[in-house]
Amino acid sequence: MFRRIFFSGASLAIAALGLASAPAHAQTAADVLKRASDTMGAGQLKTLRYAGDGIGFTFGQAYKPGIAWPKITVHSMTRTINYDTGSMREEITLGRGEPRGGGGYPLVGQQSNDQFVSAGHAWNVIGGNPAANPRFVNDRTHQLWITPHGVIKAAMKNNATVKWTKQKGGKSIAAVTFTEPGRFVATAFIDESGLVERIESRFPDAVLGDTRSVTNYSAYRDFAGVKFPTRIQQSLGGFPVLDVTIKDVQPNAAADIATPDAVRNAAERVVTEKVADGVWFIAGGSHNSVAIEMKDHLVLVEAPLNDGRSVPVMEAAKNLAPGKKIKYVINSHQHFDHAGGLRAAAAEGAIIVTQAGNKPFFDRVFANPNRIAPDRLAQSSKKAKIQGVKTKSVMKDSTRTIEIRRIDDSVHNNTFLMVYLPKEKLLIQADAYTPLPPNTPPPALANANNVNLTANIESQKLAVERILPLHGRVVPVTELYATAKATMPK
Repeated sequence: MFRRIFFSGASLAIAALGLASAPAHAQTAADVLKRASDTMGAGQLKTLRYAGDGIGFTFGQAYKPGIAWPKITVHSMTRTINYDTGSMREEITLGRGEPRGGGGYPLVGQQSNDQFVSAGHAWNVIGGNPAANPRFVNDRTHQLWITPHGVIKAAMKNNATVKWTKQKGGKSIAAVTFTEPGRFVATAFIDESGLVERIESRFPDAVLGDTRSVTNYSAYRDFAGVKFPTRIQQSLGGFPVLDVTIKDVQPNAAADIATPDAVRNAAERVVTEKVADGVWFIAGGSHNSVAIEMKDHLVLVEAPLNDGRSVPVMEAAKNLAPGKKIKYVINSHQHFDHAGGLRAAAAEGAIIVTQAGNKPFFDRVFANPNRIAPDRLAQSSKKAKIQGVKTKSVMKDSTRTIEIRRIDDSVHNNTFLMVYLPKEKLLIQADAYTPLPPNTPPPALANANNVNLTANIESQKLAVERILPLHGRVVPVTELYATAKATMPK
């Protein structure tokens, strides 16, 4: 049961009448925001919880570059926001809406995520334990402050400006623009009644640079004196990411969201393990890399996540072979968690090697500016050098041979590469197979991506002994075959 909150007082009524009767062009941004705050009940709102369901799309995980993000079913989504502390919790249960593309979700069934942001920290809670996830600070901060009431509060504190435009039918709409420094730039479109209709914004992304977002709010209803939309639609990077129906809104719900000490004190951890002469497995986080020493340079397989991960990985690699620069960085595929450090690699001067289908996409997005929160590439003023591989490419000198091969017929990604070291009999790959924890029995139903990897090993006649996965631990190839329920070739 919600408590309805009533406003009273002649002064408030007179002020509202004055704003309503003033010509649109005479109203300042402060006037427009006050009217919106009064109309929507933002002034009384310190916290908010809202819940709904619908469909979504996994940003940055397209099956191939340049197409829409893969569809998911949003079975439930609950957001709890504390505007006073700048904190948000999102509890979401998802299932795949289509089989192709990435996202880390199971090919069958559902997955529940519990994710947070507060005061410059982002984290997920997995099995009751908080895990820092700094890659999502900008995105989640942006999502928090472009909620209908959040955008009013953020605009009020950030010296917003206003422009007026005419809509079809002759109605005026206020375009209120402001910047949250280092996080995002937003324009909130507020109609004559004081409702937030649409927000057009830009935020920094590790792959795309400054990234456009459009969020539409419609079908407002009153919830205990607070007006809130019952339909939310959003796009990121030119493609839809969310279309949900809101079914429950609780103004001023309990929202005590505190940053755990483990998150506040978390630091990037880089651990190196020598797996063969001149070959090192670089782990310590959610995503791995591999450094390979050649006669006069280094090759790095994978620059993941963002500058915060890939810069220390590159420094660690260079320390393994003092005096040798990283000449090439091989990218397994264009999914944003595996490509987020490529801008830093380009700033390092490395040549980015990727599947040929990714090259036009990377050429375009790496030329995109990153002005809101300049990254290493923006600061360096360098231009990314990108080299495409169709089906196979070989790097060879007197030290070793590196074979870069396409993974065919994967449902995860259409522009997928793996790296094979024939002398060492090592296979480096991402997402086609992530080893299970030690002593875990194989699943009842084999994962299609695992089966596909075994098929590629056999069709390409690779004599693999160990797998260096870009998630998880180094394992003998027998573990892959056991998990995939496949028979090892003789």
